[in-house]
Parts: sequence; structure tokens; C-alpha cells
Amino acid sequence: MPNFGFTPPHDQLHRHHHHQLLPLLLLLLFFPSASATSSNYQRFKEAPQFYNSPACPSLDTGGTNEMCSDQGVHVAMTLDVAYIRGSMAAILSVLQHSSCPQNILFHFIASATADHHHLRYTISRSFPSLKFQIYPYDSSAVSGLISTSIRSALDCPLNYARNYLANLLPPCLTRVVYLDSDLVLVDDIAKLASTPLGDSTVLAAPEYCNANFTSYFTPTFWSNPTLSLTFSGRKACYFNTGVIVIDLQRWRQGDYTTKIIEWMELQKRMRIYELGSLPPFLLVFAGNIAPVDHRWNQHGLGGDNYRGLCRNLHPGPVSLLHWSGKGKPWVRLDANRPCPLDALWAPYDLLQTPFALES
Repeated sequence: MPNFGFTPPHDQLHRHHHHQLLPLLLLLLFFPSASATSSNYQRFKEAPQFYNSPACPSLDTGGTNEMCSDQGVHVAMTLDVAYIRGSMAAILSVLQHSSCPQNILFHFIASATADHHHLRYTISRSFPSLKFQIYPYDSSAVSGLISTSIRSALDCPLNYARNYLANLLPPCLTRVVYLDSDLVLVDDIAKLASTPLGDSTVLAAPEYCNANFTSYFTPTFWSNPTLSLTFSGRKACYFNTGVIVIDLQRWRQGDYTTKIIEWMELQKRMRIYELGSLPPFLLVFAGNIAPVDHRWNQHGLGGDNYRGLCRNLHPGPVSLLHWSGKGKPWVRLDANRPCPLDALWAPYDLLQTPFALES
């Protein structure tokens, strides 16, 4: 009824405000993601179902574990509450652009102390048919080896899980594609997974030989003849560890986890690098990796590690967009301060907002 200037008694006014508050309270109760302090309980929409094309091979393993199938594409990612919105977008992008989406098997690494039931429920609710497994990662061993870096997010123990993939994943797995959570694919991941590794190479990734490789290590490292000889005879180039193809059998045979840990132990005694989990990978593998076309890691879209400013795409074709750096697209979109390229991430965002409920 129109008010026409009539002011209701105080108790009616009080009740009226309660009626206005009730929907908001219900929203916060059932959609805690509406609250800035309750990111633990983000809800996500169900993704479309994606089906194999007729030419896709069968995953039939003759009664053995399907998660070991040689016919599948095996993808490893870390999973945690802080980055789960990015992970969900990455999963959707992988499935959407795959010719054989039902043959993609996801291997998620989560902290042993995380709520695995909640993570499993979240994934299953949005991707009811997804083939996946969650593996617990005890970060206590690596926690003592982590040196502070230039950005606190880089010091998260889960960032170091890729060092231990060969130990965490089932021994039956021979090859895996490791992906960060701040990326989306716009091409078929099977192409990346089939990267030739030659007779002995352990790892494949896009290399960037124009980057200033020396800047990844301290003057202490380069001034020590014993240490700087590490790269002798190797055409060592920078590569980003957010998109890598790994031969797990060769990794295990060469005990590369131990080699990485040895460099981390040295870093605790004398500071030889500044940047988180990347430099030990460079020390062990740079100059000895199989090449991958740059289209598979258009990285740096999150800007640098200090300010996270907007970046443009590198020249050339694009198969994977990677928001490495400080700025994450979901954070910038929520703050109404997106970069132009964040619009390419937004279509994969499955976050269910309380003001956009599905019927």
C-alpha cells in the first residue's frame, strides 16, 4: 500500500526492517560466499556434461583401477579453499575443449589437514561424472625447507606439492600433466599430454630463453664457482612450473624429488635464490627439458609478484591462458577492477552468487 507520507508506529517500523533483513540473513546462511569472511563455503553451479566423440578410445582396464588407464589423459592439480574458484574454472576449461572429456582423469593434491569431504563434495556437485581422486599431502616435511620469498602466497606448502608428485600419485601412473589453478585452456589438453619426451627426458614445458636467467639466483650463487658450474654445459632457460608434462617413471628412477630437496636444504644454509618453488626446478632441470610451444603457457597475465598490473598476451597463438603473478582474475572481477584479459577467464567461473540463482 502506498505510504503517502504516513509514518508507521515505531514497532511496525521495527518489524518492517526485520522483514527487509530476513532475506539477507537467509542469503548469508545458505550462500556464505556472499560474506567476505566465509570463503570456505563458496558454492558452485553444476557444469554442463561433456561427452566423448565416437573416435575416443575406451578406458577399459580389464578390471584394474580406471585411474591408472593408459588410454586416459592424467591431470594433476592442487586443491585448496583459497584457490578452489580458480581450480573449478580450470577443470571446466579442460573438459569443454577436450575431444575425449570422459577420458580425462584428475588427480588432486590437497593438504592432509584440509577438509577432504568438503572438497570432494564441491567437485562432485559441479562435475557429477568427473573421474577424480584426492590425495593427502603431508606438508610438515617441506614446511621446514621453505624459505621466505618475495610474495607470501608463493610460500604456501601446497606450492611445493609438485616436487612430490611421483611419491603422492599411484605407482601405476606413467605420465601426468601438472596444471596450476590460475589458468584456463582453450585447446585440447590431449595435444599437450602427448608432447614427445624423447628417450630420457623427464619433463616438458615451454621455455623462455629471452628471460634474464641470472636474475633467478642471487649474487651469492653466481659468485660461488662450485654452484655456478651447475649450469655448465646446459643451455639453461627459464620455464614456468605451472604447466608441465612429467614422465613419472623416469622421475622416480632418477630420484628427482631428492635432488630438488637437496637444493632447498642448501637454500636454508645460504640464500641462493629469491623466488619460492621455481628455482630448485630450474637448478635440476633447466637446459634438460623437452620443448613445448609457447601457446601452451601464455603466462604472466596476473602481472608481476609485487603489484599485479594488467598484462597483454604474448604474440602468437593461444592454447592456455595463465594468470601467474599477483593479480588473480576472480579477485579483480569481484573488486570491479578487472584487467581486459580477465574477461577471457570469466566464462569459466562457476561461482554461484546469491543474486543469480538458477531456477
